[in-house]
Amino acid sequence: MDQLVVTKASGEKVLFSVGKLKLSLKKSGADDALVQEVLHELEPVLYEGIPTKKIYKHAYAILKKLSKPTAARYSLKKGIMQLGPSGFPFEKFVAEILEMQGYSTQIGVFVDGHCVRHEIDVIASKDGKHYMIECKYHNLSSNKSNVKIPMYIHSRFKDVEKVWPSEQEYEIRFHQGWVVTNTRFTEDAIRFASCMNLHLMGWDYPAKAGIKDMVNSFALYPLTCLTTLSHAQKQRLLDLKIVLCKELLHNESVLIHKAGVKEGHVGSVMNEVESLCGSHRT
Repeated sequence: MDQLVVTKASGEKVLFSVGKLKLSLKKSGADDALVQEVLHELEPVLYEGIPTKKIYKHAYAILKKLSKPTAARYSLKKGIMQLGPSGFPFEKFVAEILEMQGYSTQIGVFVDGHCVRHEIDVIASKDGKHYMIECKYHNLSSNKSNVKIPMYIHSRFKDVEKVWPSEQEYEIRFHQGWVVTNTRFTEDAIRFASCMNLHLMGWDYPAKAGIKDMVNSFALYPLTCLTTLSHAQKQRLLDLKIVLCKELLHNESVLIHKAGVKEGHVGSVMNEVESLCGSHRT
């Protein structure tokens, strides 16, 4: 398999990295035996030039058959991309990540700027400081957040940064602006944000503190990762503003009466939820 040429989403042809696949499987909770079984079943369906997206789909299907919780963790990126398109589920998801780090949060707050009125996706507070957070949701992993996004957020931040009780005096309303995205930032976006003291959080940025790291650390898996719910059932729960798997713990009635899950299937769903949430039950 190390000699296989595959096609990335960008169209670029590269050698298939078995090591990267093994690592992603292990990070999803697969032990050595499960990793080997996935590779064994995956090899016959591979062919020269196969899109990496198809490799992911095959690996996910194999995992779903062998270990549903592992498949759910493996599909984290896809699950987050299914939180749209309204924006609110992703904003709530981001707020939950921040709260697990000791921030208090508010979602969708309108504030008056020096020039115009703004809706702030998430306001976070910690240790007496306040942060204006813009959430940039993408439904395709190939969609990066380019430099225009931090430039735009910086201009909004400067407009709402200060409150002017009088022409001569002002108070600091926000101490820093943040941009959080479920994909990646371009190099120019990172460079501009660093220059302007904007904080960025992306799929794997900053190193060891990106979204995927936070989710795995705090078991904040979105319910869209679940393999035991249909797309329609997930959407019903999102419409109810239920976003995270942990919100389903000890709440079987919501699954039955709101999501339309049959009573005989609830046990399977709850088992998967329990496996994903682990000891993070609060």
